[in-house]
Amino acid sequence: MTGRGRFALALPALLLAAILVAHAIWPAAPVPSFEQVRDGYRPSEAWLLDRRGRVLDVKRVDFGIRRLDWVMLDGVSPALREAIVAGEDRRFRRHGGVDWTAAAGALRDRLTGGPNRGGSTITMQLAALLDADLKAGGGGRRWGQKLAQMRAALAIEQSWTKDQILEAYLNLLDFRGELQGIGATAKFLAGKHPSGLTTNESLVLAALLPSPGASANRVAARACARSRADCAGLRVTAGRLLDKARATRPPGLAPQLANALLHSPGERRRTTLDLDIQRRAVETLGRHLGGLTSRNVRDGAVLVVDNASGEVLAYVASSGSRSRAAQVDGVRAPRQAGSTLKPFLYGMALEKRYLTPASILDDSPINLQTKVGLYIPQNYDLDFKGAVSVRTALASSLNVPAVRTLVLVGVEPFRDRLQRIGYDGIDRDGDYYGFSLALGSAEVTLWEQVTAYRMLARGGLLAPLLLDPGTPDAADQRVMPAAAAFLVGDILGDRAARVTTFGLANNLNTRFWSAVKTGTSKDMRDNWCIGWSRRYTVGVWVGNFEGDSMHNVSGVSGAAPVWQNVIAQLDQGGEIAAPAPPEGVIRHEVRFDPAIEGTREDWFLSGTETALIRAVPTSSFARIVSPAHGVVIALDPDIPAHNTRVPVRAEGADRTLSLKMDGRLLGRADASYLWAPRPGAHTVLLQRADGSVVDKAQITVRDLKPAKK
Repeated sequence: MTGRGRFALALPALLLAAILVAHAIWPAAPVPSFEQVRDGYRPSEAWLLDRRGRVLDVKRVDFGIRRLDWVMLDGVSPALREAIVAGEDRRFRRHGGVDWTAAAGALRDRLTGGPNRGGSTITMQLAALLDADLKAGGGGRRWGQKLAQMRAALAIEQSWTKDQILEAYLNLLDFRGELQGIGATAKFLAGKHPSGLTTNESLVLAALLPSPGASANRVAARACARSRADCAGLRVTAGRLLDKARATRPPGLAPQLANALLHSPGERRRTTLDLDIQRRAVETLGRHLGGLTSRNVRDGAVLVVDNASGEVLAYVASSGSRSRAAQVDGVRAPRQAGSTLKPFLYGMALEKRYLTPASILDDSPINLQTKVGLYIPQNYDLDFKGAVSVRTALASSLNVPAVRTLVLVGVEPFRDRLQRIGYDGIDRDGDYYGFSLALGSAEVTLWEQVTAYRMLARGGLLAPLLLDPGTPDAADQRVMPAAAAFLVGDILGDRAARVTTFGLANNLNTRFWSAVKTGTSKDMRDNWCIGWSRRYTVGVWVGNFEGDSMHNVSGVSGAAPVWQNVIAQLDQGGEIAAPAPPEGVIRHEVRFDPAIEGTREDWFLSGTETALIRAVPTSSFARIVSPAHGVVIALDPDIPAHNTRVPVRAEGADRTLSLKMDGRLLGRADASYLWAPRPGAHTVLLQRADGSVVDKAQITVRDLKPAKK
């Protein structure tokens, strides 16, 4: 051997000796403790938790890197630990931070032009992960970097245990692409927790480290060369892990809420939600919407709150079945209220003693003059029931009696009441809404609806809903007398009173006491069902976020089945009976003359009770009451022609009189008819048998469809 050769062989030993002397004389810069590294670790995700700390949903916050929670060493498969140590640093347990034998061999090969091989131990690699200045550049590490890396490794070994070093290494290591740490790698490549990694999966992931971007075939070949495992099986495993992109995040239970509340990497936001109730609500809504797809129904939302505390137990902002739906919060989105505002209207009339639950209202055509023309409300079923009690009118959600009640209460006072009980979006003056406010022409949110209905459940006491368990209790506000709230709840809980519209068998009945109201907005764009039991208030909205109409789906068939199912699954705590009446109400027998409804016992505000309700004829003269003379009817292009009807009805007429439309006989005048309007001028006649005219109404129908170009 030549002198130069002997020098080349001796030089590595001399350099390594120099490193030891330098380390002894000039100690390395202080290294962080294991606890500092672990405590300073931040996942790229943030977690939304339920009231017990269980994970509801996950949101990615840091898009520069992808890593999940810190994984303790005993939470990593033994097969992976063994594969990593065998592939990266087989003398890991025996050296003090630097494998001098491997380092000398690597240095010798580098000086003599031999094959380039790594001599970095796991501890040295960890040092580079902890200090960005020690990371290799495009041409590898400089001599000074290598020396500093070795000195840092020696310092780490002096204060860390081997298990701590390996644990930190596995959590900070870059595996593939943006994935850092074994938690994210196992989740997004293998779809499991690190503790469940198999031997073949462990061998493939360990073989990935020298070249994280390598193809599956190259990684499988390296894994095969390192082990005695079946090479064909390793190729299959590598292809499964590396060639197929996995979903980066499984669908959660509350994505909209997570998106609104989570902002910082590693954040763990606890809420008042209950994971079990949330999951059942999500599943119930999704299952029901799946059955309505043929009726053009895609979206829905559910909100469940505890009556006593106001804590939100379930917040389902969408069905989650479409990417579009996952971006919209159906709990906070404003939609037309439909009939869901009627309880607060009747509550005002009862409170002010304008009406009692036994008062008679006329469910017959009415024409109201407004600034923009005549307002002619109709019932949902396009039928009129004649004289009905307030109890029947509210429980069966009849429209015309509600409009007559709004005439009594006043549009502006009703608008003010709605704002006071939490409907912040109803902020225009009364003239903007007009009499249609009784039928829910204003836009509201599900959050506002449940807030207001919880107020009824609590006897007229209003308080905000809570999502944050740390929020201090807000003071209750008395916005409705307890007696009036009780009467409204008793009416909405009366199964017999709702039969007129909903029949005996419907989706509003429960095995315990509950009060409930449905609503359907114009053109069936929105379905609502909001109601309460003694312990909970539940609100459901069903419709389409894009605003297109559903096909023949009302509140009782769209939202009500979800409401009924969700509230039935809640633990009522034995409180299944109706609530006790508060002070200021009295139960009294009442009889009707004529007997439009059966004799019954009803609740009254003290001092308003009566034993007999006698209906007074509205008129002793026969006349046409619908359509009104001079009315201009505009055909709405959004309403299908087969659903557009105008009631034709006379008042005070007997069977000897008849009704005619444009000379065509409709029938006897003591009945009402639904006429299909068509553009043009039309004449309605009320005639005697001899042809003489008792009354006449001339109307105009206009088609608002855009002219064809």
